[in-house]
Amino acid sequence: MCGIVGYVGPQNALDVVLEGLRRLEYRGYDSAGVAVLAGGELSFAKKAGKVANLEKELAERALPPATIGIGHTRWATHGGPTDRNAHPHLSADGTVAVIHNGIIENFAALRAEVEATGVEFASETDTEVVAHLLAAVYPTIAEGEGRLAEAMRQVSRRLEGAFTLVASHAAEPDTLVASRRNSPLVAGVGDGEYFLGSDVAAFIGHTRNALELGQDQVVELDRARGVTVTDFAGNRVEPTAYTVDWEAEAAGKAGYDWFMLKEIDEQPQAVADTLLGRLGNRGEIVLDEVRISDEDLRGITKIFVIACGTAYHAGLIAKYAIEHWTRIPVEVELASEFRYRDPVLDRSTLVVVISQSGETMDTLMALRHAKEQQARVLAICNANGSTIPRESDAVLYTRAGPEVAVASTKGFLTQVVACYLVGLFLAQVRGLKYEDEVAAVVAELRKLPDQVREVLAGMDEVRELGRSLATESTLLFLGRHVGYPVALEGALKLKELAYIHAEGFAAGELKHGSIALIGDGTPVVVIAPSPHGRESLHGKVVSNIQEVRARGARTIVIAEEGDDDVLPYADHVIRVPRTPTLLAPVVTTVPLQILACEIADTRGLDVDMPRNLAKSVTVE
Repeated sequence: MCGIVGYVGPQNALDVVLEGLRRLEYRGYDSAGVAVLAGGELSFAKKAGKVANLEKELAERALPPATIGIGHTRWATHGGPTDRNAHPHLSADGTVAVIHNGIIENFAALRAEVEATGVEFASETDTEVVAHLLAAVYPTIAEGEGRLAEAMRQVSRRLEGAFTLVASHAAEPDTLVASRRNSPLVAGVGDGEYFLGSDVAAFIGHTRNALELGQDQVVELDRARGVTVTDFAGNRVEPTAYTVDWEAEAAGKAGYDWFMLKEIDEQPQAVADTLLGRLGNRGEIVLDEVRISDEDLRGITKIFVIACGTAYHAGLIAKYAIEHWTRIPVEVELASEFRYRDPVLDRSTLVVVISQSGETMDTLMALRHAKEQQARVLAICNANGSTIPRESDAVLYTRAGPEVAVASTKGFLTQVVACYLVGLFLAQVRGLKYEDEVAAVVAELRKLPDQVREVLAGMDEVRELGRSLATESTLLFLGRHVGYPVALEGALKLKELAYIHAEGFAAGELKHGSIALIGDGTPVVVIAPSPHGRESLHGKVVSNIQEVRARGARTIVIAEEGDDDVLPYADHVIRVPRTPTLLAPVVTTVPLQILACEIADTRGLDVDMPRNLAKSVTVE
């Protein structure tokens, strides 16, 4: 949610900021704006709608050349998506410009305080109050270096909620200041130039050198003095530097019509990168980055997996694998519900939190609750330097590279693979699997990139099928065992992208009510388990296919190569390579991604940025 860009340096600031906003469009937004500081005056432009609307406004009403600027894409919370509610917001005297990600929970009381001084507000947002507060505090601070930074510290201490704030003051033509609490922010350091962004995509075209910014910190970017970081009390903090391990081109479309299509095709490499260096030469699992001792892992008696959306479905798959390999009970929880039901946690509990961005607010709050209860926390995440890995006891990075499309594809597959690694590692450490047993699973893991590549090579018929389904009003998805979370994920992808009613069901639940939804021609996608795994389960799913077809359903079956038992009852068969039961979701999910993408594209929808959705949900 909300994209933030800031720049101080020798280049044309507007060009840098607009480029950053375009790179952050994937986060989801409904308005955009910029402000630049030149000649001791702040100039701004902002428009509802896409960045293209803002660029049109700038073409008609140019801003003065400047080398310091800020930019924002807004996802509306307080106040509708209108021109006047778009960021940046200026103070009444025009000296301060502010952009903001998050929610200021006590803004109503602060607004009343400001209005009592005679200031009139120009918007309905919670953000505008910060501009007025900064303008009021600034003159009370002694002249000298760091004035705006001190004003930001004083104001930040008064704010409640989650926020990233970036501010510019007309009296400081060489300085940008930012503050963060429970909301993402990263700084970039180039050659004589400095950047701010909601994530590194904002400035990856200019530098790969980044600085982690921690909780309740203020960062000052100054043309002469560089980067200074303090806590809200004013104490100096040494930020952690890191290098982004992907190039700017990785965040581009590379000739694809949609980012999502590109990211689907990147999945074989993404899975390989997740496995890289973690499969030992003797067939063992090597997770050197897991900073929880073997002794502590041997003492684990219960595991919670906590996540939201697509990551939650990865967690459901993890439950099957981890319980099977470790015999430790696993509960999978929606992060938004976890802490409100007062879960039973203690020092012998391992909490695995899954988040692509590392900033998902529901998951972060659940993590903090787990830590308060003394549980150990392991994060599975794709974003280096993000909040969730920093606050966890250990982290397993998925190394999927940038994922721009709002609907996750390679993020999901790599999360699933990372969960496999965690489960096998626990089994290995606890001595519950013999070396040859672990090695046998490792050998199958090594095959996964090629198996995903094989699936992708045979998707032409799936694309054609997707085009034929574009006018449907509902699709149902059925699966059993690990196929059930895959069915849930397939339904979610279709809802996200095509705005079609879709539901995923455990196939065995059909007879308990959901079969009433089946009518003549209803498309039903069935994820068939391997006939070589749990044979009785395969037979039951074939019976489920017969049940829905007998009631007029149009049956679409995902089945492994050689499974001919489904042929008499399937209107369409989508083949995937033969894969061990627990690893099958890595290959059976891919056709569902292609199917949803093709249906949405045929319906003329924006595949990469579905309506009402944001890539990273940073509010509860």
